[in-house]
Amino acid sequence: MTDTAYERRALAARLARAGVLTGPRWRAAVEAVPRELFLNPGVFLPAEGGRWRPVTAVGSDPAEWVRTAYRDESLTTQLDGHLTADQTCDLVTGSPTSSSTTPFTVVDMLEKLEVEDGHQVLEIGTGTGYSSALMCFRLGEDNVTTIEVDPDVAARADAALEAAGYSTWTVTGDGLLGHPRRAPYDRVIATCAVRRIPYTWIRQTEPGGIVLATVGGAWNYGTGLAKVTVADDGTAEGRIIGRSSFMRARSQADIPIDGDLSARTAYADTERESKVSPLLLEEWMPAFLAQLTAPGVRFSRATSLEGDRLLHLFDPDRESFAAFTENDGTWTVRQGGPAALWDTIEQALTAWQDAGHPDITAVRLRVTPEAHAYWIDGHPELRWQHHLV
Repeated sequence: MTDTAYERRALAARLARAGVLTGPRWRAAVEAVPRELFLNPGVFLPAEGGRWRPVTAVGSDPAEWVRTAYRDESLTTQLDGHLTADQTCDLVTGSPTSSSTTPFTVVDMLEKLEVEDGHQVLEIGTGTGYSSALMCFRLGEDNVTTIEVDPDVAARADAALEAAGYSTWTVTGDGLLGHPRRAPYDRVIATCAVRRIPYTWIRQTEPGGIVLATVGGAWNYGTGLAKVTVADDGTAEGRIIGRSSFMRARSQADIPIDGDLSARTAYADTERESKVSPLLLEEWMPAFLAQLTAPGVRFSRATSLEGDRLLHLFDPDRESFAAFTENDGTWTVRQGGPAALWDTIEQALTAWQDAGHPDITAVRLRVTPEAHAYWIDGHPELRWQHHLV
């Protein structure tokens, strides 16, 4: 096996220069854990036409494989919930369902988790097992429990962890449920995105413990990294500490919107000129606000037969929609269904603009057994309450 000590030290140096890697204990972990062990049997690299090119450890030149393994980017390891790179030699299409997240994101989250010696950590979403191995190095394998919903992914992660010299508590099951076997934990970290932090994670965390998770709706952007501290009364409070993007938890994955969008939006109840451009929804913070305002909303883009740009909002649960068309820089919105989606989102976006465009890091949140509350201090109109069903 190729010795990658040089590449690991170089990765640690890049992370340190970027200000992501600050602690000597985590730096030692990055320099010790070979990322390439956690990419077997291979990865899918983006190719032309939205397709994927399989690259395997066995079928690649060793030097090329090492260069691939230490790219400063996320590497897709599974498509469509089953396909791995060793199962095909051709360019393929598909949706990523498992990946090795870029080390910049992994290490940044681990630093922000604020672990201390002796802490028990629960990881939701083992994935390739690379972040699990870093935590095992830092805390000791007996202090790390990791959960993966996909048994095939879990098996590969276990093999990689064993090859790296670790035997941690790897559990296969629904990560949203957590795992009470070793609770309560001092820290909980999720490497998948969720609509909101499940209260089971709060319940399994010690008072004073930290839960770190990416929250947001069904969009692939407009999500934030939530960091909350658990209180003695079983509630948790904190804030969004930055942008974050992860694959959605499998149990919360949404079916893509398809079919004839024009037919689905043919019968509108109202039509008017929009007060703000819906193109705001292509920006991170406005997208996050839209998902706070209408948690079930889905955003899609399309092009008419004439080449005109069409934007749509759908809320499948409430069977409501908003459809936008542009004419000389002016947007018209047509809405249908019991919920006026754009009315409420537009109001939130206008309040955000009036507040001076605060960043996503201005958002605070509180988790209780009954609800999630989000707010921006000093702006009572920017407050949202999501009651748990």
